[in-house]
Amino acid sequence: MKKTTKVISIIIIFFIIIISVVVGRTMIGNHFKKKFSKRPPPSIIVSEVIKSEFSDNIESFGTALAKKTETFRIEKNNLLSELNLKKFVQKGEVIIKLKDKDIIAPFSGALGFRGITEDVLGSENSFILTLDDSSEIFADLKIPGNFASVLKQDLEVKARFSGTKDKIFYGKVDGVSSRINAETRSILTRVRINNPDYELIPGSLLEVTLSFNKRETLSIPDTSIILEGNKAYVYKISKENIANRLEIQIGLRNEGNVEVISGLNSGDLIVAEGLKKVRPNGKIKPINK
Repeated sequence: MKKTTKVISIIIIFFIIIISVVVGRTMIGNHFKKKFSKRPPPSIIVSEVIKSEFSDNIESFGTALAKKTETFRIEKNNLLSELNLKKFVQKGEVIIKLKDKDIIAPFSGALGFRGITEDVLGSENSFILTLDDSSEIFADLKIPGNFASVLKQDLEVKARFSGTKDKIFYGKVDGVSSRINAETRSILTRVRINNPDYELIPGSLLEVTLSFNKRETLSIPDTSIILEGNKAYVYKISKENIANRLEIQIGLRNEGNVEVISGLNSGDLIVAEGLKKVRPNGKIKPINK
């Protein structure tokens, strides 16, 4: 009898040990599972809603024209010596000395030949010199007639030329025609563009942008917007760093920024980049851009 009791006691102790091991392992597993299953909130770049300048634009193309231009026909047999032209002359400076007279620059500008020098000199008894004052460039644009009411003198202008990469040249509207062309339904507009370094060359094709209806409105990065059909959304960040999806109304785009018409206020914090990492009503770790 005593032997049976001893065996039963051993069996009970054995099962108690097994149960203790199983329960202990389960508890430890649950502890670490709970500990490591908590993912830290993702680090997301955020940006503040600020005010920026926006404007409506009219885009057109025009040919660059020099502010002043003068041509001089020179007889070859009237030359005193071999021709050696300067690239640029000042007003009153001698352009070239001839047997009968000197040619004086009526204004400052760039000198050149009409055509290729060797071809012109070798094909005729005379050649033509050109003097261009390109410190200001003019361009005549054909603007659609429906913009006639907003075209005014001194309207701000930006111009680009493919030869100067991404450089922007600034100017203003110099004059507007008094009537719309009945055939083209366009109105002729002349713009004046500043060119102090003579980078724009007469004859260049210019891409011109006229700006009107300037205003200062709310602005956000274009990378912060989620587009779904005709609707736009952003993630607005609360004080508790919770990302709340919010519908907004947007307007114009301008160099990486988008105009906000409604839905946000100045100073609001929104997700600027990394939209794929954000979950609606999820917590984030904000990083200021």
